[in-house]
This record gives sequence, C-alpha cells and structure tokens, in this order.
Amino acid sequence: MTPDTIRTAIGVIGNVTAVMLFLSPVPTFYGIWKNKTVEEYSAVPYLATLLNCMMWLLYGLPAVTPHNMLIITINVIGITIELHYIALFLAYSVGAARRRVLLILVAEVAFVSVVAALVLNLTHTHTHRSMVVGILCVFFEAAMYAAPLSVMKMVIQTKSVEYMPLFLSLASLACGISWAAYALIKFDLYITIPNVLGVIFAVGQVILYAIYYKSTQQILEAHKVKASQVPMMEVVVDGKNGSATASGAGNDN
Repeated sequence: MTPDTIRTAIGVIGNVTAVMLFLSPVPTFYGIWKNKTVEEYSAVPYLATLLNCMMWLLYGLPAVTPHNMLIITINVIGITIELHYIALFLAYSVGAARRRVLLILVAEVAFVSVVAALVLNLTHTHTHRSMVVGILCVFFEAAMYAAPLSVMKMVIQTKSVEYMPLFLSLASLACGISWAAYALIKFDLYITIPNVLGVIFAVGQVILYAIYYKSTQQILEAHKVKASQVPMMEVVVDGKNGSATASGAGNDN
C-alpha cells in the first residue's frame, strides 16, 4: 500500500469518528424539539463548532491546500449538522436570545468570507495561503479546548465522571489519533497541532474516568439512598370540616 492510500484510509476513519462527535448532541436537540424550548441550553458550543468547520473547509479548498478532499467532506458534513442545530435554537428561542444567536451566525459567515477574500486575493501561493488560514484554524481549534478542560476540572473537583461520558472521550480519542496520523503521513503542521492536543486531552479524560469511576458509583448510590429516605407524607382528611393535615409516615401520634 502506498502512503497516500494509507493516509486516505485513516482519513476515512477520522471522518467516521468526527461524524459521531458531530451527532452526539442529537438527544439534546430532540428534547428541545419535543419541548419546543431551548430551556437553559447555550448555542455557543454549536456556533463555535460551526466557525471551526467553516475555517477548516476554507483550509481544505484546493486553492489553499491541494489534495485535502477528506478535510472538505467532513467539514461540509459538520457545517450541515451544526446549521441544523442552530436552526432549532433560532426556532425555539425568543427575544434577545434569538437575536444574539442570529447576529453571531451572521458575524461568523461575514468573518470567514472576509478571510477567504483576503487570502485568495492577497496571497498567491499555497504555502502562504495555507499558513494564514492554518494559523487561524489552530487558534480557533485551541479555543474550543476550553470546554473539555472545564469538564475535566469539574470531574476533579466533584470526584465524579457523571457528566463526562466515556463514549465521547473514546470517540474524541479515536478522532484525534486518526487525524493526527493523517497529518503526519504527509506532514501538515496545522492539522497536526490541534489533533495532538485533542489526543492529549482525550487521554486525560479516559485516565480521569478510570480514576473516578468507582467514586462516581458510590456518589450515585448515596444519592439513591438519600432519595429513598425522604419521609413519605400522608394526608389525613377531617371529615367534619374538610381540612387536611400532613404527617410523617412514621409519626407516633
């Protein structure tokens, strides 16, 4: 097998794992659609992912970096999925929240359009174009790691992995390894940096899961026991005046 064939195969695996990550919020958005409200959910993670995908799509264009079709395909898929999520936010949010999401969306599209126009018109080689767009991609990708870092901090503080699903950590690990390998076979610094960081954070999450899995089960069991110990209330109705009084089930009176 040639290096290009191996690189393509690894890129396909990277695409599959990335799609799994893109689809992971589906249960959340099913709840939004079912309840017809966004409740306390924030659109920021999905707007950030959309901006990230648009920048990587620009990076993958033949005019910027040739022979990166898999970068194009996965980010077109990502943009499509994120736009559906954001459309649901716009449909079921109201007032200032809806306007804020719409303004950020317009600002992101305008920003990527300006970057594309400047890069394609002011730089005239693949090296310069890929450098400018690649640096921006690394910056935005690195900014997105604030989310996993905050989750890891919460796990350490609470000694619980309840809100850090193992499936997502393993999917992130597989995705990072795939794209890091893809970038290293035909070395691409700008794809390598964020994916190596992704692998490091994903490994850290898996390690934390192994460390705190037992304590998480103990915490969850303690919550169940505490919930079962809440005294049941019984209602006693006075037949004469229709008044009602509540007393604990174990009351001696």
